[in-house]
Amino acid sequence: MTATTPENGLRTRLQRLARGSVISAIVLGMCGAGAGNAFAASDSETDDTPAVELLLSAGVRGTVSPGSATTASLTVQNDAKSALSAGRVSVEINRTPLADDEAVTTWLDDSEAPGGFDQLGADLTAPVDAETSVTTSLVIPPEALGDLAPGVYPLRATLSGAQTDAQDDAESVTSTTVLVVTAAENPPIALMVPITATPVGGALLTAEELTVLTAADGALTAVLEGVRGTSAILAIDPSIPAAIRALGSAAPQSAREWLRQLDALPNERFALQFGDADVTTQAQAGLPELLQPTTLAPFLAPSNFLTLPDETPAATPTATPEPTPAPTDGPELPDDADLSVIQGASPGILWPRSDASAADLDAFSAYMGGQAITVLSSTAVGGADDAHATVGERTALVTDAAASAALSDAAGEDDEVARQRSLAEASAHLALSAQTNPTAPLLVGLDRDETRTADALNETITSFDTLGFGLAEILATPAVSAALTTEPDATRATALQRMLGSEVVLGEFATILDDRQLLLSPKRIQIMRATAVGLTEDGFDDAVADVNTATTDTLEAVDIPPASTIQLLSANADLPFSVRNDLPWPVNVNLSVKPSDPRLEVEPVTPATIQPGTTSRVKVPVSARVGSGEVALKLELSSPTGVPISTPETVRVSVRAEWETIGLAVFGGLIVLLLGLGIIRTVRRRRREAGTEKDAVEESNE
Repeated sequence: MTATTPENGLRTRLQRLARGSVISAIVLGMCGAGAGNAFAASDSETDDTPAVELLLSAGVRGTVSPGSATTASLTVQNDAKSALSAGRVSVEINRTPLADDEAVTTWLDDSEAPGGFDQLGADLTAPVDAETSVTTSLVIPPEALGDLAPGVYPLRATLSGAQTDAQDDAESVTSTTVLVVTAAENPPIALMVPITATPVGGALLTAEELTVLTAADGALTAVLEGVRGTSAILAIDPSIPAAIRALGSAAPQSAREWLRQLDALPNERFALQFGDADVTTQAQAGLPELLQPTTLAPFLAPSNFLTLPDETPAATPTATPEPTPAPTDGPELPDDADLSVIQGASPGILWPRSDASAADLDAFSAYMGGQAITVLSSTAVGGADDAHATVGERTALVTDAAASAALSDAAGEDDEVARQRSLAEASAHLALSAQTNPTAPLLVGLDRDETRTADALNETITSFDTLGFGLAEILATPAVSAALTTEPDATRATALQRMLGSEVVLGEFATILDDRQLLLSPKRIQIMRATAVGLTEDGFDDAVADVNTATTDTLEAVDIPPASTIQLLSANADLPFSVRNDLPWPVNVNLSVKPSDPRLEVEPVTPATIQPGTTSRVKVPVSARVGSGEVALKLELSSPTGVPISTPETVRVSVRAEWETIGLAVFGGLIVLLLGLGIIRTVRRRRREAGTEKDAVEESNE
């Protein structure tokens, strides 16, 4: 099947690592607690890679106490092929605080902020060799910040006067970040970390994929190391432990050890939907219950669940020998619940896409058999970021959207220095939230991302993690009333309905198999993954297209190849017709043959089993009622239950049955002629022999 892979899945990991290596080169050698974005000059107009970059950081993750001194760290990175001359860097602050999250985003993205800037300090930079960097530290005395009240302030740095050999004139390079002046600690913060992994094949992770993911440098290992020692709340895709357990003894040792360590972590956790399927899409599609894999049995090999020698328990001496158990047909296999269970998971929690309606929340509760707890973004409730809320009669956990986005960026940034700008941005958003409600706990939910490094994730979590504060503490706080403000988008729901409709067609087609679930189980999981929460709009469109393409390819995998005209030279014969099977399993089909007129008598239905990956010939008995003529045969394939398979094919048969009679007559005539000639020769030979004997007698008498 065609892969269903999100933008941040396995398929893009090498691309992400390549981008990370470029970023690391850009900021190599920089130290400090935060970093700004850069606007850089380029060696050429056609080169997309900046030639010179400036990165700015100040304070601890962008924060400083009122009236205290701090240090700004500035790194000049020269990625050009020639040296960069010395220059001058200056740091400026805008003493007009940013009012809200939107103002912070506008400043960091567009460098636009109200008010003017005051210089905090300046310094000269040393020349920078090609493809290297230098870092300058600038001390900001307490009196420079003494008049700043608690708030979030725009901060920027400018490099001027430096140029490479490739430049005719020096160009200014600017970097922006924020400085958060805070007199109080942030309110309690809980962080949710999703743990997902998308297989290339669209169903379950294979042993080879698990080997890569759980290796020392694997993505799943990085997640485990990143959350270790923190209070992060884990949201786990059940398909990951299911893939490991389904392999039994064939599972890689590293994967089994990964699962053991995951179960041993003390972190709170809950289960995502299998394959991280989106519950909102399912509710808006009108599904009466949540999608689940039809069964995981096709992924189990009984030979992988036999008792291994080193797993046999030691015998305990007893006075009476234990009776020998009765033989069974095979090992006991785990069921779907055993394969997918998340040890220690809190029940009833859903983390779908946030474009849900009140009716969707009601459907969520029905899905969970009672009251569901839905994780929503603050954007879904008009920007309110109280972590515990009620929407109508439904319970919700609300994540701070702005802080979650910034921390997601930080957790996905491989380079430690470049990561600091996102951490500073997160500090700004959290500080603004604390200004609104200083005591209310906050909830942060990281985006789905399958390429994070352990260091990036751990630093991001530990920077804001309130140890010992999690789901139980949030749910224990009084809930505030909130109202949904999002407009549901039915696009995904419509696509899901169509995919499930094609699944019905595929289910009928699968009656050609001894076990229909060999085909239907992977297909259901592929459909669920196509609605994954982590997919962007483009990723969703691609995933749906992959599902539809895979369905079409499957339905076309068994058919009757076109055939040329068949010459029938006898009145009775077995005509061979080809049947192609591109599926990886044997299929059972009925070949129906209907002649265009009664000049041929044909066996109407011929059952056949076609082996996987082959084109086999099915012989059909026919009888000709006339001597010659052209007859069209309509060939159709169907399953043993009568479901049509593929499109009908027409084969023309040229009947020349009289040739058989002519051939027999000629052959009989040849036999008679040969017999006659033989008799004549025998008679003539005997006459000659008799004449010879007579002559011999006469000579002897003389």
